[in-house]
Amino acid sequence: MSLWFGWCGRCVLHGARHRGGFRTGLRTLPAAIGSGAGELRSRPAGRRSCSTAQGDVRVRFAPSPTGFLHLGGLRTALYNYIFAKKYEGVFILRLEDTDQSRLVPGAAESIEDMLEWAGIPPDESPRQGGPLGPYLQSERLELYNQTAQQLIESGHAYYCFCSPQRLELLKKEALRAGQTPRQPKHSLFPLHPYYPYDNRCRHLRADQVQEKLAHGASHVIRFRLETGVEPFQDLVFGWNRHEVAQVEGDPVVMKADGFPTYHLANIVDDHYMKISHVLRGSEWLISTSKHLLMYRALGWQPPTFGHLPLLMNKDGSKLSKRQGDIFIQSFQRDGILPEALLDITTNCGSGFSTNRMGRRIDELISEFNPSKITTHSALLDLEKLPEFNRIHLQQRIEDTQQSQFLIKELQGQLQQAYPGKIQDKDVLHEDYIRRVLQLRKGHISSLKELLSPTYSYLWVRPSFSSQQVAALTAEAHLITSLVLKLIAEKGEELTLDHLSKDLKTLAKQTKVTKYREVMKLLRLALSGLQQGPSVAEMMVSLGPAEVSHRFQRLLQLSGSS
Repeated sequence: MSLWFGWCGRCVLHGARHRGGFRTGLRTLPAAIGSGAGELRSRPAGRRSCSTAQGDVRVRFAPSPTGFLHLGGLRTALYNYIFAKKYEGVFILRLEDTDQSRLVPGAAESIEDMLEWAGIPPDESPRQGGPLGPYLQSERLELYNQTAQQLIESGHAYYCFCSPQRLELLKKEALRAGQTPRQPKHSLFPLHPYYPYDNRCRHLRADQVQEKLAHGASHVIRFRLETGVEPFQDLVFGWNRHEVAQVEGDPVVMKADGFPTYHLANIVDDHYMKISHVLRGSEWLISTSKHLLMYRALGWQPPTFGHLPLLMNKDGSKLSKRQGDIFIQSFQRDGILPEALLDITTNCGSGFSTNRMGRRIDELISEFNPSKITTHSALLDLEKLPEFNRIHLQQRIEDTQQSQFLIKELQGQLQQAYPGKIQDKDVLHEDYIRRVLQLRKGHISSLKELLSPTYSYLWVRPSFSSQQVAALTAEAHLITSLVLKLIAEKGEELTLDHLSKDLKTLAKQTKVTKYREVMKLLRLALSGLQQGPSVAEMMVSLGPAEVSHRFQRLLQLSGSS
């Protein structure tokens, strides 16, 4: 039995049939919706295909390079990527750099770097290129200008000559009157304050407009909002309708500097880049009616809209860029694996029938179900990130190819962390590091842990004194001799299980030293520490040659004391 997802230009995702209708999110929708904008069929494995009236599924992630990529942006990009790959579509990165005054140097390049690092690279982008570029909005200005002129000529937009000073006065008057920020009644998304504009220039006569233009008067272009907004079907939130003309003045679509605002640029680009589905944050849900008015004014078929619930802290507070290191570069620097970030952001969200830790990107794609995206916010518990990272690090260690990358990465980190201190270069050998990783998998959350003082004994021979030895036992010489004999008998065949039993047998050969003190002495000789992995694991990690070297030193100390 095939599972059908029906798509239409008015934004509807149909899940399983439900009493003559279709179920999507939390709502049951009418069966007959749309006018043939195509259907999306999920076929048996190996035969999936996806199409709309405009062509294959094409989605976009369109951040502004006014800052670096953070967790909220990564999550939006991830859902777009998963959606595209689920239905064999195209994932596009478009950079909305029209706010030139707020651009951050290096942010544009970094955003694409971080997407590639995360394992969700765009198919088309400023770096990759593509058939419908350019993918920087600042390189598409002529297109926006042409569209704005088209709106003016059709009467759907007009020139506005109001000065910044007048607009500021309007804002202050509204603030004094307690009228701002203006929001639709009972708004779920109080994220976009709409400061009122009184639409004054909408009523200018044609000769007045021409006179001002002839004199070179500074101006913007505003879109004429009209009442009578049609309802639209959102993939997540169901039927929506916002009478934007009643809560805000006509919006600016072209600024005085010749750059478009988001409202114009995003619909122009989505149209010409043939975007089939717009998956973006729920803070834009209110603006969608405004965008649909523009689509209607231009005579364009809008894409399907789906607004993703916000990513919040586990206590329900807003995830803020100012609260700490939520930028992807920070996680990368701290040794967090990209798979762990993708896993935790989908695990706390929705779009999947079940949540489980340890899913890789191919599993996220195969298990993704758009009809499972819910309207409630996704609560992110970053305290669980080390556990996610531990699971994914273990998976990498167990993968032959991935473990090679880990070995090379750790080799480089060790040479930086211990310059000139590594006494035996064998600790940088591939086989040695692989053995350490295999023994520590499931115990460590990141490679950086292996550079901590707890594990320094793996790379640098420890130092300890005869006084420390004497404080533990008077039988140090005997115990050390027994260990050296054991190592000589075992040769290269050191295994955890056998060694643990052998050490218990060895401890029974002492006259007065208890098992606990014997282990403390061995731990001191091996690591110079009082805590850490089991003594048996330390010995297996270091190998018989290095263990013998360290106990020979202990033998000398105990013999001279």
